Amino acid sequence: MTTESADAHRSARVPPPSAVPRPAAAVRPPRGPGRETLPPPRPGRGVRRRTVAPLLAVDGLATAATALLVLGSGTAPAALGLLLAGLLLLHSHAGLYRPGPAPRTLNDLPTLLGRSAVCWCAAAAVLAAVRPGQALPPALLVGAVALHTALGCGGRAAVHRARRAAARRRPRATLIVGTGPAARQLAAVLHTHPEYGMRPVGVVTPPSLPPAGSDATGTSGSGTPPGPAGPPLPRLGSAQDITRAVIQHTVRDVVFTLPPYGDPHTTALLRRFIAQGSAVWLAGAAAAREGRTPHADTDHLRGFACRLLDTAPPRHGGGSKRLLDLTLAASGLVVTAPVLLGCALAVRLAVGPGVLFRQERIGRGGRSFTLLKFRTWQPCDEHEAATRWSLADESRMSRVGRLLRRTSLDELPQLWNVLRGEMSLVGPRPERPFFVERFLGTCPDYGARLRMPAGMTGLAQVHGLRGDTSVEDRVRFDNLYIDSWSLRQDLLILLRTVASVVRLEGR
Repeated sequence: MTTESADAHRSARVPPPSAVPRPAAAVRPPRGPGRETLPPPRPGRGVRRRTVAPLLAVDGLATAATALLVLGSGTAPAALGLLLAGLLLLHSHAGLYRPGPAPRTLNDLPTLLGRSAVCWCAAAAVLAAVRPGQALPPALLVGAVALHTALGCGGRAAVHRARRAAARRRPRATLIVGTGPAARQLAAVLHTHPEYGMRPVGVVTPPSLPPAGSDATGTSGSGTPPGPAGPPLPRLGSAQDITRAVIQHTVRDVVFTLPPYGDPHTTALLRRFIAQGSAVWLAGAAAAREGRTPHADTDHLRGFACRLLDTAPPRHGGGSKRLLDLTLAASGLVVTAPVLLGCALAVRLAVGPGVLFRQERIGRGGRSFTLLKFRTWQPCDEHEAATRWSLADESRMSRVGRLLRRTSLDELPQLWNVLRGEMSLVGPRPERPFFVERFLGTCPDYGARLRMPAGMTGLAQVHGLRGDTSVEDRVRFDNLYIDSWSLRQDLLILLRTVASVVRLEGR
């Protein structure tokens, strides 16, 4: 089957192919986020759930015990459930389930007391309205608040004590991302204070930050002591070194001593560790620049401001996005059937046999699939179609081909790709393996855009980033779309795409 280049781009912003590029058939699909050699994410996202579950249990037991002692054994389960739900919501809003690296129960006492008072006052008011004869006297209400707070504080103190003891016995392997004295000092702090539960096993230096004369390991080589009390730590720069360290040491925590969104290389590292399932901490300047004032007693690592970064995975659509794709793609194929037949007949008359062309593209997780389009030009051979970014000779494109590209009708067969689940209506545009492999090496964030199925249109395209435009700009828009995905955004992008097609803004 004849193949054709998928996008008629000019090559001003793209480095030219090498003099003797490999044939398309020899190009390996790249290692995207779905094909990483890192271990798969651990269930429950590691440290976060293990920290939250005991605290939830403590609050639940404290609430149940107080209710039984104050209200008696006849307490309705529904009332107890409402009281517990309100308390958990208030605690969550106050951040009591996001403890810092050095939690202290005494620091939580005012917050626990205030939330307990609010919940019990609300419960007393409801009880007085529903059953006036069983209204709680003020003294009993004060006693309930005091008892609830005392039980909650006692339970939390036991949880924090057990966590510190477990941290000393089994500290988690930790990587430090940064360079300079700050990373070196932090490594020494974690080594000499095992109660934080982090055992540094390496220092990661982003490629955009050349190793200074005094980096986190003390040298630019394999490592020297990070401080007077710390062991030598290797400096990890390449993806292979990081992967080897993660697998060898079973890395559970990563501490950034520099802003994680400071440059594309650091952001790519952050996404890599999040995908691996590690708990990500911000320390020092990185924590100070994130906008939330750290607590002087708890949110620190021996004087380094520190806080846990919320690494909850962004919503990537799931069932709702797939349902939208199936509904609109199936409807689109039915509604546009006459248009598809007309386009197929026009292509057959203009350029001869071979109405459709099939070309390998890279989709979600680095997996390849066969993309369908109407044939609009004739490449010299498969090698040209797979490795040439721009059209070698636009005169080879027929008038029908130019019209199909101008109106974007040549992409209608991709509705079948959407129906098969190989693509989505909205998402990053797929590219050929030859260029994906190249962009993975030149653009740090390119691999992150493979987290979501490829799309017929996308946020980058509706902002005019098609044809002769910067690859870095398109990657930035694609990752922004993935990180902020919503069904509403998909619908708006589809509407803007329809408007651009009507205005003949195609290639």
